[in-house]
This record gives sequence, C-alpha cells and structure tokens, in this order.
Amino acid sequence: MADLDELSDREDYPEVENAEAENLEEDADDNLPDLKSLDLDSVSKLQKTQRYKDIMQKVEDALERGISDSNQGAILEDQEYQLVFDCNALSVDIDNEITIIHNFIRDKFKQKHPLLESRVHHPIDYARVVRKIGNEMDLTLVDLKGILPSADIMWITMAESTTSREPLSEDNLVNTIEACDRALNLDATKKMLLEFLKRRMGYIAPNLAAIVGSAVASKLMSRAGGLEALAKMPACNVLLLGAKKTNLSGFSTASMQSRIGYLEQTEVFQSTPPSLRPQASRLLAAKATLAARIDSIRGDPTGTAGQNLLEEISKKIEKWQQLPPARLPKPLPIPDSMPKKK
Repeated sequence: MADLDELSDREDYPEVENAEAENLEEDADDNLPDLKSLDLDSVSKLQKTQRYKDIMQKVEDALERGISDSNQGAILEDQEYQLVFDCNALSVDIDNEITIIHNFIRDKFKQKHPLLESRVHHPIDYARVVRKIGNEMDLTLVDLKGILPSADIMWITMAESTTSREPLSEDNLVNTIEACDRALNLDATKKMLLEFLKRRMGYIAPNLAAIVGSAVASKLMSRAGGLEALAKMPACNVLLLGAKKTNLSGFSTASMQSRIGYLEQTEVFQSTPPSLRPQASRLLAAKATLAARIDSIRGDPTGTAGQNLLEEISKKIEKWQQLPPARLPKPLPIPDSMPKKK
C-alpha cells in the first residue's frame, strides 16, 4: 500500500504532464528579462527624476546660504523642516539605487573576475576597484593601495591568478565604467545630504544631537528613513542601525565585537572602558530613542531634555566604574554575655 501511495494518479497520461511542463517552461522564459540586453539607463533612473534634481538644488542653495547668527536657537520653518525629511527619504532611495547599480556592475564584471565579489562586499569599494582594474588582465600591474587593505589585495591577486577569465567586450567595459562613475557620484551626493543634515541637526533634532552628536544623529535619521520613523523604532533596533557585516578572515569569533552600529561613533561610547561598552551602548540607544520621540513632536526645541539625558548616561557609566564598598569587619560578640530575650 505504501508503494501504491507513491504512485501518481496521472501516470497513464505522461504526454499531458510533459506538455504542461513545456508550457510552464516557455512561460517562465518569457517572464524573465534578458540581463545582457539591459543597459544602464533602463536600470538606474533616480538621477534623471525631477524630484532628485529639485531636492539637490535646494540642498546646494541651503549649503551656500549657510546658517545666519540671527537664526540660532530658532525653530525651523515648515518649508525647511520638510526639506530635511525629503533629504532623509532621498538618502534611502540613493542607497537602494547604489545597490541596483552594484548588482549591474557585478553581473557585467563577473565574467572577467568572478571571485572579486566574494572578497569586496561594500558596493562603493567594489565600484572603485572595478573602475581601477578596467580591462587589465594582470592585477599585479594595478595599484589598489588606498582602496583595499593589503591583505585583500594579496588575496585577490592570488585568487585571480589561478582562475580562467576572459576580457570584457568594448560595450560591456563602457557600460561598467559608466555604472561605476554613477555609483561614485551617488555616494558623493549622499555625503552632501549628510553634511546638510549634520548642519541642521541642531534645529531639527536638538535633543538627539545633544546625546549622540550631529553627525551620528544625521546618520541614524538617514538610515531609519526620517525622524518620525526613528521615533517609532524600538531601542534594540536603533542599536543595530549602521551595523556592518564583519569579515574575520579565518580569525576566531571570540575577538568579534558585538553588533553595534552608528552609536559606536559617539563620544560617550568611545570614552567608556571596553568591558562596559555593551551596557553603555544599550543605555545610549534607549536614551537616544527617548530624545528622538521628544524631537518628533517638537517637545523641547532648546535641547535641554537631551542635555539632561546625557548627564544621566554619564552618571550611570561613572557609577558602573566605581569599586564596590569594602566589607566592614563584623565585631566579635561580648564575652560571657547572656543572650538577649526575644
């Protein structure tokens, strides 16, 4: 009976199954796009949108105009406040666009150097390396210093010398170099947006900037997708914002640091002893989340609440570093004394 259960009810009509399978394969082939026929403009479209051009024009004007002394301590107007949130949304779109371009470069460059993607994980570093290598077959003639560590350069050179590869065609080479330039241009644009957010953090999120600093606050807001999204995020997720995948390269996992993102760049975290940094990072994430929630409703534009939270963090870390009180010696009982009545 067990053997009969394994039999199909449609074994008498094998030609029907074969026909259906052929139809499914044909439909699947029709739905899949031809990657070789795609060009860069059909994959990357963000830089040609009107929204991208308008936001970048406003950001360039704001950076050239700067912040006047008369506006110090004032609440931003709704128009500039909206511009900051547009910059946060655009930075998220730029990250997605860089990922798409990275996949395009990887698909084009895989036939020449198939092992490069397994060693260079960051999209911008990968684009820099590909642009530097170009169509050169001998990697010993390519100077990759300043882009990758020396260990990675040695590994890539040795790995590529043992694999068979073929040079890119002229069209693929032009498309690949153009994609690398576009990825680097998007990375420079994102840095400009972060610089603008860093200058405006004292007005947009004064309490959050008081705890973690302007640079880290802008990165947290950019990665979370805005101040509102950061305020709705739990502290355990704020702790992981910006955490990168570590490549141990054969070393033991005992030396690997716990996953901490942008908060490890704060002054409070760097000044904390290494043994207390996991506790300090969790405390810092909790207080930063509270400050982001205060800033999301514009509860304290002066940043006093953020300063108070920073003082609480400093006091707790100082208390953790204090030695426990010494145990006092217990006095001996009085000799020949009668026990007390209960």
